[in-house]
Amino acid sequence: MKLAARLDRIEPFYVMELAKAAERAAAGPLCDPARGGRRMIRLNIGEPDFGAAPAVRDALARVAQGPTPYTDALGLPALREALSRWYGERFGLDVAPQRIAITAGASAALQLACLALFERGDEVLLPDPCYPCNRHFVAAADATPRLLPTDAAGRFQLSPAQVRDAWTPATRGVLLASPGNPTGTSIAPEALRETAGLVRERGGALVVDEIYLPLSYDARFGGTALALGDDILSVNSFSKYFGMTGWRLGWLVLPPALVPAIERLAQNLYICPSTPSQRAALACFEPASIAEFERRRALLKQRRDFIVPALDELGLTVPVAPDGAFYAWMDVSRHRTDSWAFAHELLECAQVALTPGRDFGLADPRRWMRLSFASSMADLEEAVRRLREVLG
Repeated sequence: MKLAARLDRIEPFYVMELAKAAERAAAGPLCDPARGGRRMIRLNIGEPDFGAAPAVRDALARVAQGPTPYTDALGLPALREALSRWYGERFGLDVAPQRIAITAGASAALQLACLALFERGDEVLLPDPCYPCNRHFVAAADATPRLLPTDAAGRFQLSPAQVRDAWTPATRGVLLASPGNPTGTSIAPEALRETAGLVRERGGALVVDEIYLPLSYDARFGGTALALGDDILSVNSFSKYFGMTGWRLGWLVLPPALVPAIERLAQNLYICPSTPSQRAALACFEPASIAEFERRRALLKQRRDFIVPALDELGLTVPVAPDGAFYAWMDVSRHRTDSWAFAHELLECAQVALTPGRDFGLADPRRWMRLSFASSMADLEEAVRRLREVLG
């Protein structure tokens, strides 16, 4: 059977390949208590250990008792209105509910945005490193993702000068993430403002992945790109701050003129987002739920404040402390020259699962490794102890 040529541009998701290796190791003798083994500590997947808030779980139980018909392709009006109010309360912004499209996860939001904006012959600028699926969404739309290397001095984010210098007649837009995955670093507000202006002057599109924005630990970086104008596309999710990773619910905030195109695509690609997930998500905005999410954000900050100095002490240097999300991007070159092999070594020797840099870009990925501190403090402390044993 002949496969579509676009698949040649879609690499495996190595995060998941490593996760499968961790599962195999966890089922083996090294993790068998009867043989003196110890459980696998998984710091490789970006999944908060909290789960959905109690009010959300209770709401789902109630929803399950009744009918769950299709909703509008753009989502429940009540949920779009709730998000509109949330933007007003959290960011002081007036975001009309008509500009908000509820999606089947942030992944669907990114896919819809790329399909609506980019096509063959277009190129899209992205930072290197970045979340691997972002460049693959661009490639799936038959456009060309163009990764621009970043460094610690620039917080692993694209600078306006890089965008200006890299722009060609084929460039159609820029896809950023703030805070970013795998680094947990955000774009400085002044740099984001200048970049938005550059893209606007050139008639391009600026898409900003903001799924970790509510998990910001530094007020300097806590603002949304939507404040820069109605022409910005913002991608967001109920998975991270709201703890609904398996519920597959996200949203897009769109320029008004783009809403009909996104609706047409959503109608044809997946009909509508999950009705039970949407109805249950309304409980995210109850005061008790928001208080719980903020409590969790404070716990994640405590975990960050523990793990970053601990990694530095082990020689797994984190050159830029994450100001958001729950990732530490660490330089392992002091200990090993290949983070992919190192990750598999740690599965066997320490029973600790981490994510090698292979997924996230082309700029010296073997030097880098990502740790997720979305697991409990007890797991982080035990992981550090085991890593110390292995690294001396």
